[in-house]
Amino acid sequence: MSNLDYASYLKLPQLLSAQELESAKNGRPAHDEMLFIVIHQTYELWFKQILYELDLIQAIFSGPVVDDADLGRAVHAAERIVRIEHLLVSQIDILETMTPMDFLEFRNLLMPASGFQSEQFRLIEVRLGLKRDARLAFDGASFDARLPEGARAQIAAAEARPSLRDQVDAWLSRTPFVDMGGYRFREAYEAALNAMLAQDMELIRNHAHLSAAEKEVQLKSLQQSRAMLDGLLDEERYVELRAQGVWTLSRRALQAALFLFLYRDEPAPHSGYRMLNALMDMDETLALWRLRHALMVSRMLGRKVGTGGSSGYDYLRATADKHRAYNDLFAIATFLIPRSALPPLPENVRKSMRYRYEG
Repeated sequence: MSNLDYASYLKLPQLLSAQELESAKNGRPAHDEMLFIVIHQTYELWFKQILYELDLIQAIFSGPVVDDADLGRAVHAAERIVRIEHLLVSQIDILETMTPMDFLEFRNLLMPASGFQSEQFRLIEVRLGLKRDARLAFDGASFDARLPEGARAQIAAAEARPSLRDQVDAWLSRTPFVDMGGYRFREAYEAALNAMLAQDMELIRNHAHLSAAEKEVQLKSLQQSRAMLDGLLDEERYVELRAQGVWTLSRRALQAALFLFLYRDEPAPHSGYRMLNALMDMDETLALWRLRHALMVSRMLGRKVGTGGSSGYDYLRATADKHRAYNDLFAIATFLIPRSALPPLPENVRKSMRYRYEG
């Protein structure tokens, strides 16, 4: 019989002895330093779980075919990551029970340690698909410049492998329903969207409560949306827009993603839609976490420089907007149309996407 018990299984003696207060070592224990340590150690444990879930998801998407049952497991793991991220955001509420003056009791003892040195968080960013060239400069240096040499090597190894974003792009590009049995989704959809855009433009031009300047702004926005759509429909225009950074996913993947969003009520596309939706939730919740972190730093430090020497609030606030891996999926909402305007699918395509049970 095993002698395993709760404490030994969870390694509680090691876990619960891992909180060492720098303030106590300096002879002036600061009560709130314990909270600060526990919160950040908890973050690292949750980061470990997120990476563990990404191991499963990326293994599923690594092959030339993603089995339907495996896709369901990937969706489940992705939605679990989103739940964890929401928890990470809510932990800031607990951390903010520490007042700025309480933080100042031990803040200077932490230098030059900083959350920017979290290897696991950097790995999460890289594996989700945030590219090095898409990052904001970190006080004139690369984002991993202040990590230990071993951690930088791990980051470089992760960057050398396909990210989840790369894998999802390849998976979407294989979606069969976009062109099937003579059906061309692009042609049917373009006609429906053109009709909707023409209706929107007419509504704006005849709107009684909009000024001429407001009408011009809204019409220009619709024209820009139509130009973005050209990139989805026309290969030459897509190459131009991708070079400008308007689109980053492959054209085939963008078309498939749009198809999954539009026809998500059909059984076969539904799991794919849930996967894309989970990726957007991950991106959105990480952006929310960055924003909450920035606001907390502003509340705690004002305009002071962070413990790691960063520029503090301004840098953190900017990353909430800039450090996003799935902006293309968010942009697709520009081209969604009402269910009532969806072009009907040919019967052979519709049947291929539905379950049929026969006795």
